[in-house]
Amino acid sequence: MSEDQTTHFGYKTVAESQKAQKVAEVFHSVAKKYDVMNDLMSGGLHRVWKAFTIAQSGVREGGRVLDIAGGTGDLSLAFLKRVGKSGQVWLTDINSSMLTVGRDRLLDKGYLNPVAQCDAEKLPFPANYFDCVTVAFGLRNMTHKDAALAEMLRVLKPGGRLLVLEFSKVAKPLAPLYDLYSFKLLPKMGELVANDAASYQYLAESIRMHPGQEELAQMMRDVGFAKVDYFNLTAGVVALHKGFKL
Repeated sequence: MSEDQTTHFGYKTVAESQKAQKVAEVFHSVAKKYDVMNDLMSGGLHRVWKAFTIAQSGVREGGRVLDIAGGTGDLSLAFLKRVGKSGQVWLTDINSSMLTVGRDRLLDKGYLNPVAQCDAEKLPFPANYFDCVTVAFGLRNMTHKDAALAEMLRVLKPGGRLLVLEFSKVAKPLAPLYDLYSFKLLPKMGELVANDAASYQYLAESIRMHPGQEELAQMMRDVGFAKVDYFNLTAGVVALHKGFKL
């Protein structure tokens, strides 16, 4: 990748080679306060959004699940309960701080499941392996979203499904209020709770730079996903995209 190719980091333009490091710094900084901030920022709604994602997964006992950008392990924990002893759930994240928090949390709950630090754009798994791939609040931070989506398709079994839970475009009547919340209150909360206003300023900016509902659905179709659909949650603050591998 040549040095002069650029991408966005929030509203800033940076060299592609720098983005991964900048995103890494954000998550190294917030890892230990991540769950607390999620509850504060969403008023606990992130738990409802994740429960809906699990319900849409079709995962059953004995299934194989890949949790990409799995962070502190919320989805992995729920999937582990579904797949049972005969199944398999891989918790992965590109960020070692987040992955450590997630791994430790799962160990504390009594689960010794496989964990891997890896880049979603170059997944270290065989083709046609997983029944379900999920990425919750992680696609937004990836530099080459199309490459990551193509990798997710590759590792899915035929008939398997991808679930992408991500911040999206909020309904227009709510946009002014949502902007006020995002750019004024979020960084202030980040400063008070996580001692880090800048990372939550980046969060607000990165949400605005992420593809909207229809745009992301088309990206999924373009790399080969079939029967692509999405669900707007909380007036589009978040959307769950679903697609299948034929």
